Amino acid sequence: MQNGARIEYDYSIAKAFTFATILFGIIGMTVGVILAFQLAFPSLNNLAGEYGTFSRLRPLHTNGVAFGFTLSGIFASWYYISQRILKVSLKESPFLMGVAKLHFILYFITILLAVVTLFMGITTSKEYAELEWPLDILIVVWWVLWGISIFGMIGIRRERTLYISMWYFIACFIAVAMLHLFNNMEVPTALVSGYGSWIHSVSMYAGTNDALVQWWYGHNAVAFVFTTPIIAMIYYFLPKESGQNVYSYKLSILAFWGLMFVYLWAGGHHLVYSTVPDWMQTMGSVMSVVLILPSWGSAINMLLTMKGEWQQLQTNTLIKFMVLASTFYMLSTIEGPIQSIKSVNAIAHFTDWIPGHVHDGVLGWVVFMIMAALFHMAPRMYGREIYSKSLMDTQFWLQTTGIVLYFTSMWIAGITQGMMWRAYDEYGSLVYSFIDTVTVLHPYYTIRAVGGLLYLIGFFMFAYNMYKTATAGRVLDKEPVNASPVAA
Repeated sequence: MQNGARIEYDYSIAKAFTFATILFGIIGMTVGVILAFQLAFPSLNNLAGEYGTFSRLRPLHTNGVAFGFTLSGIFASWYYISQRILKVSLKESPFLMGVAKLHFILYFITILLAVVTLFMGITTSKEYAELEWPLDILIVVWWVLWGISIFGMIGIRRERTLYISMWYFIACFIAVAMLHLFNNMEVPTALVSGYGSWIHSVSMYAGTNDALVQWWYGHNAVAFVFTTPIIAMIYYFLPKESGQNVYSYKLSILAFWGLMFVYLWAGGHHLVYSTVPDWMQTMGSVMSVVLILPSWGSAINMLLTMKGEWQQLQTNTLIKFMVLASTFYMLSTIEGPIQSIKSVNAIAHFTDWIPGHVHDGVLGWVVFMIMAALFHMAPRMYGREIYSKSLMDTQFWLQTTGIVLYFTSMWIAGITQGMMWRAYDEYGSLVYSFIDTVTVLHPYYTIRAVGGLLYLIGFFMFAYNMYKTATAGRVLDKEPVNASPVAA
């Protein structure tokens, strides 16, 4: 309430990004399942010619999920959360509304162009930074527009105190801007040499320097796309959905600054046993282990928010999504530091344990949290009740089963790979050939593909439920009332 009048929030941009989240989620995850089946059954690589091969589809999958699905979910949540915790509506500023619309349009165009160019094989070949320079410039433009939205909304806010979610959104904006600019310093080859495609470029860095900058960027893209804005979301949606206050605001601040100072130094663990200086490899490993503290600080804070209210897990599927998301965040942030220890890395690196780690974090933490956020937002954005809560519950259990199948199969496959690659006989010769490991891993690849398929089916259920909610859900007279804490 403001001066006795209720603020009318504008959800048009949040709805647009919600649509993009679902669209790019379907594209990215469908491609991911195709890739999983191609690894289990290589003959599937030949079904669609060059455009259907693993090498052509893999960057489409990673970019589609990381920058199509995830960023759309982050932006949808931002345009919903910011108005509510700052107590100001986009309607009140035609300028900021125009900025938000332009942000969505340019973002959507960029991701569509990314899909087209990656399908065509146009890529820088730098992991998570495959898009060529014209698209990199477009990204800078709409990222700056998002920054104008963030600080513009803060500038006209009515709520004096900046809730912790805002801190994490700001960190995402500043860090990703820095990471993107430095890692994507590239020189268009046609401008320099006069030869080659106008869109092709080469990195400004070379050799070890290129690797250092790339994995400073790559690991921190995980930190500031898959972590900080998702924490911002759960710090808002879990208390709202459960009716509980955040367990410890001080712990949220300590965890925030811990993440900020430590995460930026951990990227070197991707380059253990490489030509990178040994002290830098060691620093990456040490900082990764230290990173357990702020990561678990955030996760424990989220779980303790439900202290005394665990019975809500029996009746509220969104609470189940968010609590399990926090649990997977804890799992992922203990697993990563363990893998960064040099003696473990000697077995784990280049094995399937690594994608197992990535996917229990992304599928269990990031995607679960974004879906829970959109489910919470939907009745308030569309003024309609969730179409089917039983479908939501079925989706939860189906996707949870899929994740468990995925990461357990990849853990076993990865450790098996690492041990077989290192096995020597009494003469110092390798016991197993590379094809021996491929043969042994086939059952685990099949289980991974089935787990991914179950998860994808669950995502289609989510998309259908959201569509039906927006178009056919029971019309609500007022916003749903959040659960209220039980009196002590």
